[in-house]
Amino acid sequence: MTVAEAKERLQDAPEGTFLVRDSSHSEYLLTISVKTSAGPTNLRIEYQDGKFRLDSITCVRSRLKQFNSVVHLIEYYVLMCKDRTETPSNGTVHLYLNKPLYTSAPSLQHRCRIAINKSTNQIWELPLPTRLKEYLKEYQYQV
Repeated sequence: MTVAEAKERLQDAPEGTFLVRDSSHSEYLLTISVKTSAGPTNLRIEYQDGKFRLDSITCVRSRLKQFNSVVHLIEYYVLMCKDRTETPSNGTVHLYLNKPLYTSAPSLQHRCRIAINKSTNQIWELPLPTRLKEYLKEYQYQV
């Protein structure tokens, strides 16, 4: 997906809607495109020494949290944005990641798995068949 295609898909989406796409910049693998109050914008995801983090200016980069996977990075920022209480002032644009933009609806099976994983960390204690518990553990993210 190109920058223009991402912008088009996010244009009418609510603020905080995002998608992850291949980066058009040769030094980065992925980019997060997100709808902000000022319109769609893009954030590169940096991969270095086996870790992922958001790209930033050099003086801030070392303070940014690093993750073992892109899914962990996204999940962290989505959960961090859930407690959003402040509103932008002075024309400042705040970045919020609230929900992914789906090109098709996720299956009911997958949506149930997300709901169960949000509800408990003790999947193996649930009165379910082992095969179903294994399926639930395959995707333990809340996004």
